[in-house]
Parts: sequence; structure tokens; C-alpha cells
Amino acid sequence: MHQQTAAEPSWKESFLLAPEWAFLNHGSFGATPRPVFAAYQAWQHELERQPVEFLGRRFAWLMAEARGALASYVGARAQDVAFVPNATTALNIVARSLELRPGDEILTTDHEYGAMDRMWRSVCSRTGAVYRPVPVPLPVTTAGDLAGRLWSAVTPRTRVLFISHITSPTALTFPVADLCRRARKAGILSVVDGAHALGHIPLDLEALGADFYVANAHKWLCAPKGSAFLHARAECQPMIAPLVVSWGTEGFAPTGSLFLDDLQWTGTHDIAAFLAVPAAIRFWEGRRGEEGRACCRALAFEARAAVGAITGLPQICPDSSGWFAQMFALPLPACDGAALQAQLRDDYLVEAPVMIWKGSPYLRISIQVYNTPDDITRLCNALRKILAK
Repeated sequence: MHQQTAAEPSWKESFLLAPEWAFLNHGSFGATPRPVFAAYQAWQHELERQPVEFLGRRFAWLMAEARGALASYVGARAQDVAFVPNATTALNIVARSLELRPGDEILTTDHEYGAMDRMWRSVCSRTGAVYRPVPVPLPVTTAGDLAGRLWSAVTPRTRVLFISHITSPTALTFPVADLCRRARKAGILSVVDGAHALGHIPLDLEALGADFYVANAHKWLCAPKGSAFLHARAECQPMIAPLVVSWGTEGFAPTGSLFLDDLQWTGTHDIAAFLAVPAAIRFWEGRRGEEGRACCRALAFEARAAVGAITGLPQICPDSSGWFAQMFALPLPACDGAALQAQLRDDYLVEAPVMIWKGSPYLRISIQVYNTPDDITRLCNALRKILAK
């Protein structure tokens, strides 16, 4: 980490997390730093001072200012980025907007987030389309092999390629730029679930080339809960139909973009989480966040090796930053995953999820700037005792 000044709090002190916990589950819901949370509450206070002024007359330019900061951070045009409450909402907007026909295929992998599997199955039951998860066995070897395996499953009926940038159950970084390039060339729509990517790995959405890209700001960027975005290429925006129909272009200070107006105003709601996103970006920039992330990546590599030595099981990917950054998953011996997670939590105050993927348990560990080697030591000591039984 960078050298602290006398007046500057430590990374751990900058967060609101209870200090007695070894919190190794940032990937689930994130955690918001004190200055970002203060900015969030300040916006809420500003709203309540004059709600009509805030929502009726300031809404459009406040949202535009926040979107501009976010778009600049992710390498996109501000008019192509719409705020939404979470990545699940954004993906539902996209999936339910597409005019799928019977027999159309949505091609994906068997590493996707379970809620999104359920969403696509629901859409397919209504439209007659087919959801096709392609098995990607572990361990993975090279990005080229993975992309080739998925692409070999494309058929003339493939309409949509749906893939996670960083997977939820296995915490692997997938080669989405390569796959989006292939999809564009083949006339297949690409939909990328980047829920874990924003603030975790560098993003340049224009270069990445996905037709639709969604991400949470409340996870690794550490913005308040309820802040996420949907990015759609200009050519694809006319496809989007909002889940909630409200005033849209007939509402408060329309932007001239049906995409933005339909998604931004869905009725009265608290927009403070969106407006605090620039504060989250400033937090990382002001604290030399990339230095902190580099330390997290180094600690993640050490932690993966230490836990792997305890389980004695092979790793699921090469020891490379191309496959994981601050979050990784390791296979566990056959066990009751829920019971192990509960024992870590209740007996050792270690918060770390046990994911069940294809019937087998995996321990997923997140390393954020507030974590220290002591957190990993506590986890390892707990695992030795639990697994020995």
C-alpha cells in the first residue's frame, strides 16, 4: 500500500466494516468507504431539503454529471451509459427487450450466475428460444482454448452470446473482448455480465466492443448499494424496452435519448446512490487506488497458494493475473459447504462464501484494500481445524 500520512486513515479505517471480522467476501455485496457513504447521505439530505426542486428541476443535470464521470472512468460515451439499480435489473432489461423467436439460441457457459440462468430460462419459456450453456471444464488452460471451446458451439440459430466478464461461482476472468469481436463479425448479439468487473479490473468499453455490457458500481468500485449501469452501443439502443414505462421523453427535462429517458426516470426513487458514484471514483483516485489494488493482487496470489496447500487440491486455473485479480475460487474436499461456511462465520468470524458449482464445493475469497495478511492467517488456521474434522 502507499505510505500513509499522519492525517490519512488506513485502508481498513476508511471502511465501515466491523473490525473484529476477517471480511473476505467483498465480491457478494461490496463495502462502501466512509467518505463515499458520507457523500451518499449528503445527497439524500439534499433531496429531502427540497424534493420538488431536486427531482423535478435538478434531476436531469445531476444524473448527466454523474453519468459523465462514470462513462469517462469506463471508456464510454456518456450517452451510451444508463444508471440502473443493479446488474440483475440491467440484464433483465436487455433479455426481455430482445425479440427472440422459437428456436433462437442464447449461447453461454456453465459458469454463469444462477439468477441469470433463471432469467434466461424464464425468457425462453415465454419466447420458445433455447438457452444453451456450454461446459467449460476445470482446470482452464488458456484464454484461446476457452474462447475456442465456446465458439465451436455456435450454430446458425445462435442469436445471442451471453458471458460473464468475471464469473461468480468460479471467479475466473473470461476472454470477453475476443468473444465479442467474433460475435460482431458473425452478426451475433453480445451481452456481457460485468457485475464483478467495475473497479476490479481495467475497463475500456469502447475497445471491448460488447453490444450490451452491465456492471455493478456497489461491488469493487465501492459505491453505495443500488448503483449499477447498462451500457449499450448506439446501434443497439433502439432494441431496449424499459421494464417500467413512465414519463420517458415526456418527463422532466428529456435528454433527447429514448434510451436514457426511458431508463433514468421510472417513477419516484432515491437517486443518491447514482450521484455518489463520482465520489467512489474520487476515493480511489485520491488514495492512489491502483497501488492498493496491486497489493490486493499480490495478497490474493499468496492466499491462493496458502489455502491450496491446506486442501491439497489442484488449482482451477494457472497462476496468472489474466485469470484472476482480487477474487479467486479454490476446490474444497467433499463437505457440507453450507455448514463449513457457517462454522467459519460463527466460530472464527471469517466471512467467506462456499459456492456449489456442478455439485462440488468451492471456497471463493475476495481481497480488498482493507484486508491484511492476518485475515488470511485466520482463514487458514480455521480451515486446518475444520477440515481436520
